[in-house]
Amino acid sequence: MKKYLSLALLLFVCAFAQALSEQGGQFKNLGPWQVHYIAFPSTFLQPNIAKAYGLERSNYKATVNISVLKNTAEKQAQKVRLTGEARNLLGNKQDLEFKEVIDGDAIYYLAQIDFSNEETYRFNVTISQGNTQQVLNFQQKFYVD
Repeated sequence: MKKYLSLALLLFVCAFAQALSEQGGQFKNLGPWQVHYIAFPSTFLQPNIAKAYGLERSNYKATVNISVLKNTAEKQAQKVRLTGEARNLLGNKQDLEFKEVIDGDAIYYLAQIDFSNEETYRFNVTISQGNTQQVLNFQQKFYVD
């Protein structure tokens, strides 16, 4: 059952990645890595997928998904350590607590934050692996369904 849920999550993420790549993609090249990221309302997750990964579905909760690939032709998924925070435009901070999901060769890091309608968050995520460290910054505006 977990294998099918992992596949469903992977397909969901791939669908988002495909849509984003058609619009220019949401990734940044940071040092030795290509970092893919997306933040979306948690209601986009199917209930069984959210339950399997311990994610809460709510009109007021967003999910952040980050994957780190080696910046080579093979784009091999990297096991890293992520820490970070999200701040709204008023400066209110929420710490990001990432869960690692390994599905075959793919590795994803998932975190959640609370938001209000039309609230914009600035994300600051530190990515570490051994002595290598990079910082991912991005911004996302959320809407309540």
